[in-house]
This record gives sequence, C-alpha cells and structure tokens, in this order.
Amino acid sequence: MTGNLTLTDVTRHFGDTTAVDRASLSIAPGQFVGVIGRSGAGKSTLLRLVNRLVDPSSGSISFDGVEVTALRGRALRAWRRDCAMIFQQFNLVDRLDVLTNVLVGRLSEHGFLGSMAMRFSDEERAMAIRALDRLDLVPQALQRAGTLSGGQQQRVAIARALVQNPKIMLADEPIASLDPANATRVMDGLRHINREDGLTVLVNLHTLDTARAYCDRIVAMRAGRVMFDGTAAQLTDDVVRDIYGLEGLAEFDEAVTSTAARATGRVAIPA
Repeated sequence: MTGNLTLTDVTRHFGDTTAVDRASLSIAPGQFVGVIGRSGAGKSTLLRLVNRLVDPSSGSISFDGVEVTALRGRALRAWRRDCAMIFQQFNLVDRLDVLTNVLVGRLSEHGFLGSMAMRFSDEERAMAIRALDRLDLVPQALQRAGTLSGGQQQRVAIARALVQNPKIMLADEPIASLDPANATRVMDGLRHINREDGLTVLVNLHTLDTARAYCDRIVAMRAGRVMFDGTAAQLTDDVVRDIYGLEGLAEFDEAVTSTAARATGRVAIPA
C-alpha cells in the first residue's frame, strides 16, 4: 500500500477556458476510482494534472506528504515513473515486438546511453514476461505490436505501465475505442492489478455501467468541477440527472432500455 493522493482546489486554465475548476479530492491507498462526465468535463485534464503532464494554474497536488506540484527535474521524472499513465491511443511502437514495448516501461531506470541502446537485463525481461502473463499475453510476446487487436494493444500498454513498479496507475479512457469483450478484458486486468497489488487506480470512463461495475468510488465531473464523489450505490438516477441534465438523463434512459444496451451490458454516457 502507498500513500494518500490529495488534490486541493486544483484549477487549470487554457486561455479563457477553465478545464478543471477548484477540484479537491483525497484518494486513499488502494482505491479503484472511476472518473465520469461528458466530453469536455475535465476528466483527461484532471489525470494529466496528477501525472504532471500538465501543470495546474493554481492549487496543490500531494502524494504521501510530498508536494507533487513542486517537483522538478529528476524528482519529476521519478514521479512520472511512480504515477504510470495509460492512454486511449495505446502509444505502442508498432514495428517493435510486444516484449520490447513492455520493456520500454523500464527506460526511466536507465541512463541516457542505456536508453538509446535499448539494453535490458535478464531480470527486466523476466519482469516483462511476468507482466504479460498477468494479462494473458505471453503467446504474443515476440509478435509485432502493430499486428495485435486494439484490446491486446491496450493490455500491452497496461503491462508496460506495470513494469514501472508504479505507486499509482492512471488510465485515460482505456476502453473508449474497444468492443465490449475487449473492454471487459482490459477492465478485468486493471481490477486484478488493483486488488492483487493494492495499487491505487484512477480511470476515466465513458460508460456509466462500467464505472458502477468496477469502481469502489466514482467521481463525476461537469464543466471542470467535481459534482459527485461517492460509491456506485449512491450514484442514483437523481444524481445522474443533476450531473448530465434532463436531456442527458433522457438519452441515458433510452440507452438503458435499448436492445443493444441489454445485449452488451454497457451503457454509454451521452457525449
């Protein structure tokens, strides 16, 4: 188990647009937290602020008593290693094999020359194989990443994040482009890592049912603000109405009753 992640009045402006507006959260070690909201609600910016891919305009982010917003240079690079990020686009090198793509997650432990030469120890290779095994991908280890399905590529990206030995794992819309079967495998992989390793996981989701099924805690955002923070059971229809508005709830109800929604078990939050 690792330390608390705390956001205090975190705000981020992009010109005249406020992407995140005075967001405050305290996330205990080992929680599986889903962040939901319409497109443009500030979900992706929130995760990028935590990882320091984006700097806050104001406010504070700390982890285990360390002020993350003050980190620079080597300390900032160490934080980005400890706070692994999984992207919707996978960000794999298609021409490289799966094993090498996973080993890229170890480059932060190497010096400049070692990184350029892509030299990895036997211990690191064994670590990468173990990560692939946890995600049912060992048979694909020597296959070029570009030949894999989208779901397989996303699981490779999770394995790459896993070999960083992170303290927190962030996933930005990891299943947005996947079919239901692959989405389930990706979410199952994240949940197993969360439960087996006690690793804190923050994941942005565009499907309400997925958040309810997998997450210990759900944070809902609207116009950059945290509008809801609680358990799946507390996320009632009235709360959904407040977050998405009457039109959004009507679209949501229609999706729930549709044949496709019943067949897949996944309900998309209105875009």
